[in-house]
Amino acid sequence: MSRRGWILLASGLPLLALFAVLAWASVRSGGNPGGFGVNAEFGQVEVSEDQADDFSLELMSGETLTLADLRGKAVMVDFWSSWCPPCRQEAPVLAEVYLEYENLPVEFVGVDIWDVPAAAQEHIDRYNVPYPNGIDADGIIAINYGVTGLPEKFFISPEGMVVKKFVGPMSPSKLRGILNEMLGPRSSLPSQ
Repeated sequence: MSRRGWILLASGLPLLALFAVLAWASVRSGGNPGGFGVNAEFGQVEVSEDQADDFSLELMSGETLTLADLRGKAVMVDFWSSWCPPCRQEAPVLAEVYLEYENLPVEFVGVDIWDVPAAAQEHIDRYNVPYPNGIDADGIIAINYGVTGLPEKFFISPEGMVVKKFVGPMSPSKLRGILNEMLGPRSSLPSQ
C-alpha cells in the first residue's frame, strides 16, 4: 500500500469509529440518542424560585417577543412540538384557557422545538392557537430552561420568577388553578 493509502486509512478510521458509535447509540435508544422526546411521567415538578432566563423569540408572525417585556403579567411558557402526541392533545385546552384569561394580566408563549416550521404552523392553524408562538431553531431557550422532553410548561410570576414547572399535558382546571394562584385574589377570575 502506498503512503497516500495509509494516510487515507489512518484519517478515515476515527471517522468510521464515530459513525459506528452514533449508529450504536441510535439503535440502543430507539433513534433518540440524546434522550429527548416525549415525557413519560407527567405532573408538577419542584423548582427553586429563580429569575426566569430572559429570551427573545422570533414569532411565527415575524415579530419578536422578549420575555422581559412581559413583566407585570403571569406568563406560561410552553415547550411543544407538532409531532408530540401529548402536545396535540393539550393544544385545544391551552387555546381555550388562554381566551378565558385574555382580559387579565396573563400571557402564554409557545416555544416550538425539534420541529419543522411548516408542521409547526399547521399545528397552530389546526388547533386555532391564539397566543404568540415561535420556533427555538437552535434550541438555546430549551437548553437554558433545562427542557428534557415534551410538553413542558414553566410558570413565571409577574415579577419574572419561575414559580412552577409542569411536565405533560394539563387539564383546564389545573391550568386555571395555577394561573389564579399566580394572579392572587382578584375578582372575575375564571372558575376552576
